[in-house]
Amino acid sequence: MSRRRRAVKREPIPDPRYDSPLVASLINLVMAKGKKATAQRIVYGAFERVSEKLEKGDPVDLLLGALENARPKLEVKSRRVGGATYQVPVEITYERQQSLAFRWMVTSAKSRKGTPMREALAQEIIDAYNNTGGVVKKKEETHRMAQANRAFAHLRW
Repeated sequence: MSRRRRAVKREPIPDPRYDSPLVASLINLVMAKGKKATAQRIVYGAFERVSEKLEKGDPVDLLLGALENARPKLEVKSRRVGGATYQVPVEITYERQQSLAFRWMVTSAKSRKGTPMREALAQEIIDAYNNTGGVVKKKEETHRMAQANRAFAHLRW
């Protein structure tokens, strides 16, 4: 473990269209090889698709609703005690909940083969908003793991 001071959390610069740091962090996760303009095109295109399909208002509000359904509250961490490794359930900070949900959303969108990324991302956001799809399944699986290992909760540090 490092003896230096703790790294300072930096808020991402808000995106130009919606002026939201949340959207900016999604763009940064979609971005590959430093191509931010391409990532912005993908995310904004996905937002347009989401607005068309759900026929509701602001896409940022829809993203917040999808994020609310996709954020895990608990996760398991490995803890070594006396030669045995236990999976200990731990509550997650809000920032980590958000980053995990976004990361799962982007990876499941990338795993949808045969569809353009903007379509796949839009579909993942819609599925998360409707409380279905791969991201919500991943969240429930994480919660199930934490629930199954709650006997080791006393080993929390």
